[in-house]
Amino acid sequence: MSILNPVSAPAKAQAAIGRMRYPNWLREPLLHFVLLGGLLFAVDHLVSGRSDDPRTITVDAKVDGEARQVFKAARGREPNEEELYALRRVWLDNEVLYREGLALQVDKGDTAIRDRVIFKALSVIDAGLKLPPVNEKVLREWFESNRAKYDEPARYDFEEAVLAGEVSESDLRAFAANLNAGNPGDANASLRVFKGRPRANLVQSYGEEFAKALEASPVGEWRVLSTSGGLRVLRLQAIVPAKPAAFESLAGVVMHDWTDAVMAEQRTAAVRTLAQKYTVKVEAASP
Repeated sequence: MSILNPVSAPAKAQAAIGRMRYPNWLREPLLHFVLLGGLLFAVDHLVSGRSDDPRTITVDAKVDGEARQVFKAARGREPNEEELYALRRVWLDNEVLYREGLALQVDKGDTAIRDRVIFKALSVIDAGLKLPPVNEKVLREWFESNRAKYDEPARYDFEEAVLAGEVSESDLRAFAANLNAGNPGDANASLRVFKGRPRANLVQSYGEEFAKALEASPVGEWRVLSTSGGLRVLRLQAIVPAKPAAFESLAGVVMHDWTDAVMAEQRTAAVRTLAQKYTVKVEAASP
C-alpha cells in the first residue's frame, strides 16, 4: 500500500502533481466533478475507514477496477498510467466533496444519493468563487491560446468502394485499377460516401497514417489506403481548407468559455485545498 498525505508529502512531489496536465476530455467545466464522477462511480462506494477515521480516504482496487471498466467501454482500450491517475484524481475530488457535503449536513433529504450530496457541496464552494477582472486583452489572449477550439478545421470529402466477402490486397488493387479505368467490374461492390469529415475525425476513425495518405492522394483517383481497420479502396473528392476564426465574431462565446474555464480552475483549486485535510491511501491493485 502506498500513502499520499496532502499535508506532509514532499514539496517536490506536490509540485510535480500540480504540474500534471490532464487529457482534454477531463478539462471541461464541471465534468471533472459531478458528471464524470457520477458516470464512473455511480455505485455507492463506501470507502474503507470512513466510520473509524473520517480524515482518511482509501483509493482501492475497486475504484481502479470501475475506472478501467468504464474507460474501456467508452474508448475501446485500457487507460494508460496518466489516464488512470487522472481518473483516480476525479474520484478523489468527488470523495472530498462528498465528505465535505456530509460535514455540512447537505445530505438531509438525499439519503444515500451520492451525486446530489456532491453537487450540493460543490454549490457551497461555487457560492464563494469570484471571477477576476477581465477585459478584451485578457479574452483575446485566452482566445489565441485556445484557438484550436474555434478555428474551422480542414474538411475532407471522400468515397469508399467496398467489395463483399473476404478479399486479398491484390484483389483490392485490381479493383481500384478497374475503377480508375472506368470498369467497376464486381456487381457486389457498394459505395460509401463521406462528406465534410474533419481531420481529427479521420485520425480517430482510421488512424494518423491514413489521414496523411488521404491528404496526399490525387483528387478523383481510386487508391488502396491502409487504415487502422485494414486496407480500403478510397477516392478523395475534395478538401475544404481550414478557416481561422475571428475573435470579433465570437467575442460573446469566448467570454462564456473563459468564464467557465476560470470558474473550473478555481473550483478545482478549492477542492484540492479541502483535500489537504485528509490522508489519502492508495492500495496497490491486485495482480
